[in-house]
Amino acid sequence: MGRTIACANQKGGVGKTTTVVNLGSYLALAGERVLVVDLDPQGNATSGLGLNRSVIERSIYNAIVDGLPIDELVVAGPHEGLDVVPSAIELAGAEVELAPVEGRERRLKRLLGGVTADYDYILVDCPPSLGLLTVNALTAADSVLIPLQCEYYALEGLTQLLATLELIRDHLNPDLAINGVVLTMYDGRTKLSADVAQETRRYLGERVYKTVIPRSIRLAEAPSHGLPIPRYAPDSTGAIAYAALAAELQGREDESQDADMASAGAVS
Repeated sequence: MGRTIACANQKGGVGKTTTVVNLGSYLALAGERVLVVDLDPQGNATSGLGLNRSVIERSIYNAIVDGLPIDELVVAGPHEGLDVVPSAIELAGAEVELAPVEGRERRLKRLLGGVTADYDYILVDCPPSLGLLTVNALTAADSVLIPLQCEYYALEGLTQLLATLELIRDHLNPDLAINGVVLTMYDGRTKLSADVAQETRRYLGERVYKTVIPRSIRLAEAPSHGLPIPRYAPDSTGAIAYAALAAELQGREDESQDADMASAGAVS
């Protein structure tokens, strides 16, 4: 049974899509079966994985709004083992269209139930808001991965997101866990990046990944070529960091599964 991880932060420009695209790529290169679900109307994960949005006829919009099965929307990504459910601009109106629909917060959860067994990881790229689309992702997810830009207001936004996660647990998804916080756009030349990283680790402890994603020209260039970083600049600092993040995530998941098995054994 695959793990569904929502990549979420209500702030824009913190590296959500960059993380989903490149983490998914390195997990696939490591032999995992990965599905990227682009739930952001901007569709940057779709184009960042080499898909031409102008020729895509069906997207996650058709699943969320029309109820089309997810497996009918899956297209192959740039690596073996990496599939994509693309986004479309029509998704921008989905929240309004779903407003009168009963159970609208659980639409994605029901849809993903049909493909969970086909993948090791399902990564959901959320829009930069805490609206209905993000709520759908958090309700469907086993855990949430939070990219956190190393800047002054980062922790203030994180506090708001953590409060939202508590509401999701209370009302929609009691089992939602925090997969971890990934520090992004880290600039080792500045005291600010170091201070934000230190404060985040003090506040959240081991929830913060050891791997830090640096500011990288190559990471910024790759989407304009429609390529994930392992295809565009595999020897760059950004590529090395995302490869390390994928390995660290796999290690965490293995430890979590071992702990669950040990707990189940103790109960039996």
